[in-house]
Amino acid sequence: MALTKHRFVYAAALISAVAASQLPEFAQQYRQRLGGAIEELGHVVSDFDRDATSSGLSRTQALDLHQQSSLPLFQARGRSMRETIFRYETLLSQREAFQTSSTLIQPFVLAYSDRATFRGAWQDFSPAVPTTYDGLLWAALGFLLGCSGAYLIAAILGLGWRRSVRAIRGRVARPSLSRSEFQGNRPGGPDRRI
Repeated sequence: MALTKHRFVYAAALISAVAASQLPEFAQQYRQRLGGAIEELGHVVSDFDRDATSSGLSRTQALDLHQQSSLPLFQARGRSMRETIFRYETLLSQREAFQTSSTLIQPFVLAYSDRATFRGAWQDFSPAVPTTYDGLLWAALGFLLGCSGAYLIAAILGLGWRRSVRAIRGRVARPSLSRSEFQGNRPGGPDRRI
């Protein structure tokens, strides 16, 4: 049973190492998609700003006009434009976070990723062999975390405890002999005749 536990731990550690080694590569592919999303949204926002400016309004004033309109179509258009501008500014700040952080910690920036961009990057993601320093460090971190997590799961599931329980049950089930009885029944005990 201990062998099963060790196999489980090593398998989980290796799977974690392989998965963690892909994080820098995924972060890179996410950054590429992020750049495309920023460019696309930038066109939409700049067109809106240009239309507002040509009408003598600021962006905020134009959005307020949409919100104050009595027509549901203009209100809905204003809401969607606010969401687009918010997403655009969020993506810009995330791109800045990628640019100012080292490639080793860029996978942590993914914690604040844009859902649509993340989903698109995940669908198009193609794994790569981790030959960079960052990929190898992430693999080592994944191995350690996977190993400790698997040991914890094994302890919770009782993979290492079953053998101990069987041994305890075996001792309880066997009749206990006194020392004199044990020596008397032994091949070299006092009852042995020469």
